Amino acid sequence: MITCGLCDSENIDGAEICDNCGQPLVDAHLPPPANEVERRLLRDRVSLLAPQSPVTVVPTMPVGSVLRLMVERKIGCVVVAEEGKLLGIFSERDALLKINADAAALADRPVSQFMTPQPQTVTADAKIAFAVQRMDLGGFRHLPVVDDQGRLAGIISARDILRYLTDIMTRARS
Repeated sequence: MITCGLCDSENIDGAEICDNCGQPLVDAHLPPPANEVERRLLRDRVSLLAPQSPVTVVPTMPVGSVLRLMVERKIGCVVVAEEGKLLGIFSERDALLKINADAAALADRPVSQFMTPQPQTVTADAKIAFAVQRMDLGGFRHLPVVDDQGRLAGIISARDILRYLTDIMTRARS
């Protein structure tokens, strides 16, 4: 068996792509991390970032109300969920790219028309490097955290990762 360096999933010998995360397994033979920052990224888990409880909305909520909520709470996204099931995410980027200057005309439409459906997720026990890779490849600034049953457990942001990196770089210099 070969272990994926990002998500720790076991894959059969000879596999070229991880069955869990889709990461090429050729990285399994890379040299060991060169410094403390690299070591921590490959060792530390998403739970260390202390995922926050996301603000959730129902898919039928008018997008104008969602935008007001985001401004009032000073948040960059909301999670769209129904009966505890994660359906999508609506972010500042969705607002800019899908609504833009038409916000007043589209304000009464449901947020489900503008959300990003079935967003990428991570579990709290995923390596931080895996979360960074998912965010980078997808161009996301927010990533929902789910439990083993796929239920929403929290959310992390690029800002959380930047704080984490700043902390470990500061400690590495000490």
